[in-house]
Amino acid sequence: MQTSISFKNVDSSEHLKSYVSEKLNRFDKLFDNPATAQVVLSVEKHRHTAEIHITADRLTITGKEETGDLYSAIDMVLDKLETQLKRGKQKIRERRTIAKGQARAIREEQTAGADEEIRREVRIETLDTKPMDVEEAVLQMDMSARDFLAFLNARSSQINVIYRRKDGHYGLLQPPG
Repeated sequence: MQTSISFKNVDSSEHLKSYVSEKLNRFDKLFDNPATAQVVLSVEKHRHTAEIHITADRLTITGKEETGDLYSAIDMVLDKLETQLKRGKQKIRERRTIAKGQARAIREEQTAGADEEIRREVRIETLDTKPMDVEEAVLQMDMSARDFLAFLNARSSQINVIYRRKDGHYGLLQPPG
């Protein structure tokens, strides 16, 4: 890992440089490509601050810690960066699997279209319907961003669906009876 270390209000020491470099080398195994790290170590009165920026693999992570000891600040910020790095790598893996899944779905659609076979997926959701009047259902729709609401009509004891029409008004679906 290419590391640049700068010091503010503290004398640069080879021991600190080697300590930081040694600790940052444990991150090398987590990256596919070479990474760069900018480290700023500073001391202001009794506050010892370690700030590290790491850039690699389309991922930039930053951490900053303040403690009473510079070595503990370095350790704490590296622990924080390791957590961020693992979370970022996991997000990248998830995006890749989603992209692969979408590509697979497109290929399946194309083969299904070629075979003249149409597959439809039905997503089943359970609704907790509570008894309410149509006016209360309209108020519920006004408060939510949903396009429809299934509810138990308190007057008829039947399931009704209220939906938002394109003209901004509401429509009501109810069973015959």
